[in-house]
Amino acid sequence: MKIYPAVDIKEGKCVRLKKGAADDKTIYFENPADAAKNFAAAGSRFIHVVDLDGAFEGKMRNLKIIQEISSMGMFVQLGGGMRDEDSIKAAFDAGVSRAIIGTKACTNPDFAIEMAEKYASKIAVGIDAKGGIAAINGWLELVSPAGELAKKLAAGGVSTFIYTDIDTDGMLSGPNVPAQREMLEILRPYGAKLIASGGVSSEGDIAALNNLAREYDNLDGVIVGKALYEGKVDLKSIIATLNV
Repeated sequence: MKIYPAVDIKEGKCVRLKKGAADDKTIYFENPADAAKNFAAAGSRFIHVVDLDGAFEGKMRNLKIIQEISSMGMFVQLGGGMRDEDSIKAAFDAGVSRAIIGTKACTNPDFAIEMAEKYASKIAVGIDAKGGIAAINGWLELVSPAGELAKKLAAGGVSTFIYTDIDTDGMLSGPNVPAQREMLEILRPYGAKLIASGGVSSEGDIAALNNLAREYDNLDGVIVGKALYEGKVDLKSIIATLNV
């Protein structure tokens, strides 16, 4: 199971939100690239980056910072503002390894399927859910059952999903393991992989998800955010433990 340390960018700074609320943020680094450097120095080969301005406004706003992070040699997956092919191409041109389609995949699944057909594993779909209902536009609007959406997209050929439980995101309350298990069950018949996100608060939480990965071989990884910034989890230690 891979570890994806998270760098969320808002107004040019590295921040963490609580439950996705734009007005409830904590700034951890003035330059998000400094956070990424720390993760690389700890031995991370993967990083999860979100352009929060892009998520809220529908268009990427922090491409220069993203390009700087991409130059560090890690596998970079990027979400936020991926609502047309031009944005996806711009992300790839900036050195991003995988583009995450979120809102647009919920409102127009055929677009995500078309991009997956064209770019294969370089495309992932991010499904962020509150009470099992997918949310869009920076988590401001609830739209459709997450499971039904995942089935349609996986059947259409999307091979990687990031599933975020909004109720636990940024809360350091522990991941919603039953919700992640349910999504793994949905995706497994299609051979699609899942990256779990939301709520990781300790190395024990990561161990619990790693146990889930032994049961479900399609659990590809876990995104860890606030727990790293608050010193609840030591990235170098968990990378060594998981041998990733």
